Amino acid sequence: MDETGVSESVPLEASTFDATSNAYAPASPALAEPAIVSAPETTNEASAAVVAEPAGQPAPVLQKIGQEIVTTIQTLLSAAVYATLIVTFVAQVARVDGMSMAPTLEDHDRLIVNKLVYEIGDPRPGDIVMLYYPPNPEKMFVKRVIAKEGDRVQIVEGRIYINDLPIRDDYIPPDFRSHDDMPLTVVNQGYYFVMGDNRNNSSDSRLWGQVPKKYIVGKVKFRWWPLQDATIFN
Repeated sequence: MDETGVSESVPLEASTFDATSNAYAPASPALAEPAIVSAPETTNEASAAVVAEPAGQPAPVLQKIGQEIVTTIQTLLSAAVYATLIVTFVAQVARVDGMSMAPTLEDHDRLIVNKLVYEIGDPRPGDIVMLYYPPNPEKMFVKRVIAKEGDRVQIVEGRIYINDLPIRDDYIPPDFRSHDDMPLTVVNQGYYFVMGDNRNNSSDSRLWGQVPKKYIVGKVKFRWWPLQDATIFN
């Protein structure tokens, strides 16, 4: 009974009948070899496919790098164009050389000059402006507008009179005031009379005359360096 139970549990396709023992015997292991041998072949083919895959990658990588380079160049060109437009029409960075505007501005101060403001308006007395030096327009100066077109300007003992009234210039310390005289002068149409705040040491309209409006580049709006002296000018 036990032998019959065992023999029935053995699948026919995995056994052979032994006439001597009058029983089924397990099939030879050689019957299973083809399945074992074929498995590595499938694995090898899959490995070959995995190894061959990276060979197609460099082209997309190079294409991506090329796109990034083009994008970077476009960004730099755009920034250059915007900077040129800003410097040409809107604002300009300038540096003070000399002490003619002391103590308001010191040597080597860095400034932001608003170039647009005088495209839509006119300079006013009290404005600190950047201008082309009339005797040599290749140079640029920073001065303060004292009088506009049509004004009568006179200096007596260093005191400035505009249309017969003394101007308020409390921003000038006593040590920076001069004691010079200048006869009455009428500012021409389209011109301005400018001076440095360091009245004792400034080359300005007292020496080289009035400044045409077309020579006034813009209004000094901000001193950004030195940082501890950062100032916004009205």
